[in-house]
Amino acid sequence: MAEESEAERKLYDERASKARQLQALGVNPYGNGFRPDSLAGELHQKFDGVEPAILETEKPGPFTVAGRVVSIRDFGKAAFVTIQDRSGNLQAHVRLNVVGDEQFNVYKLLDVADFLGVKGTLFKSKTGELTLAATELRFLGKALRPLPGKFTKGDDAEAKAWAEKQALADTEERYRRRYVDLLSNPSVRETFKKRTKLVQFIRDYLNARDFLEVETPMMHTLVSGAAAKPFKTHHNALDMPLVMRIAPELHLKRLVVGGFDRVYEINRNFRNEGLSTRHNPEFTMLEFYQAYATYEDLMDLTEDMISQAAVAVCGSSVVKYGEHTIDFKKGWPRISMVDSIIERVKDLGHSDFGDTEKLRMVALRKADEKEKAAISTMNKGELIGTLFEQYVEGDLVQPTFITQFPVETSPLARRNDANPAVTDRFELFCVGREIANAFSELNDPVDQAQRFQAQLDAKDRGQQETMDYDQDYIRALEHGLPPTAGEGIGIDRLAMLLTDAQSIKDVILFPLLKPQK
Repeated sequence: MAEESEAERKLYDERASKARQLQALGVNPYGNGFRPDSLAGELHQKFDGVEPAILETEKPGPFTVAGRVVSIRDFGKAAFVTIQDRSGNLQAHVRLNVVGDEQFNVYKLLDVADFLGVKGTLFKSKTGELTLAATELRFLGKALRPLPGKFTKGDDAEAKAWAEKQALADTEERYRRRYVDLLSNPSVRETFKKRTKLVQFIRDYLNARDFLEVETPMMHTLVSGAAAKPFKTHHNALDMPLVMRIAPELHLKRLVVGGFDRVYEINRNFRNEGLSTRHNPEFTMLEFYQAYATYEDLMDLTEDMISQAAVAVCGSSVVKYGEHTIDFKKGWPRISMVDSIIERVKDLGHSDFGDTEKLRMVALRKADEKEKAAISTMNKGELIGTLFEQYVEGDLVQPTFITQFPVETSPLARRNDANPAVTDRFELFCVGREIANAFSELNDPVDQAQRFQAQLDAKDRGQQETMDYDQDYIRALEHGLPPTAGEGIGIDRLAMLLTDAQSIKDVILFPLLKPQK
């Protein structure tokens, strides 16, 4: 964080002095034990529509509210103080001849951003604003630093100018000081309320369909469940290396083997990869597994769940995202990976997908020098996946299911009965990014063992993002996994879509950032 300016230090010292003055008056500047009986939003909802004359006659109350002071308008022997709680704002009218000298002296040491408890009856001001006529004040907490863009009565011009500059316009500073970002920007608070609403909706949706929420380990002895580079750690007491999980998949499928036919986990995963607008090394996933279902069943479920989630979170299935208007109404396109490539690469036809070298030649067209080295060692399935990423993925704006992934890029998915070269798998794409990944699960232990071995072979060829050979999971499959379909949905990316957030950092309260010097 930047070195403090002289104005900032001066403002801090002034507020600290007021805290000491409160103590001299016998008031704890960090009080406790005040219990409000009302919320600002509830009082507005109940009394905003009541005529001022009725409030003047009936004087509803007394009510007590508490919150952070967000504005002060001082008129000498009276003042209007606006208090913000979790539900909204409420104005309070503080008068010397009502609260008395002792409490009014406490008020005079109040700054914007402090915490205050107020008791009083309701009326409407001359401008028609619902207001609490204060009869009692309780000081609840001194803020030694101001809110960005806010200043208090008594601050000098230099301090005011400094405070105005602290509006957290710098995006990275907003992420670093999220607590101030939330205080200063109502839209940010709304984003995270929507995210919470989304997660709650998903829980309710799956619970209503007899899914059981479970928890699985976050520290693993093997890299499993996805192709990604892990974070490594060490357990001192057992003197053994561990990795932070990149996915909970194999543990969840062990539970299906154990008789939990429908399970899900809203889980934290960790992948040692770069930072971008779409990637944070620590992120949240929904993974769920349903016995006696196929990947096609999960396409239907996913379409229904996300379309309903859009309505629950945003009020409509049509959502604005940047320059795009996304329609989550059901009826999303479903297209195979090969067909999606043929639509965009005119010199490729279905017969060409048996020609590995032709696929390699087309992939090299869009590759830089580093990518060319990797492409030179890819097998046919890996080349098909690369062509999709190069030519198709970025153009998928509306929700679209891509199906029939090559078996080489799908080590945990079931082979298609009609075409064993592809798997019964789909990924959901929207605005050019993957939102969900699902497949009919591979429950043949012999085939699964061969796929694990292929992952080891890929690692020997230099691929870094591969899975380990999980012998215990093979043993679990040998006990019998019923026909099952499973899916992972990126909660962060879905939250981005439903809140018009252009960076994943905008939907993660405390994203990973490089420390400042």
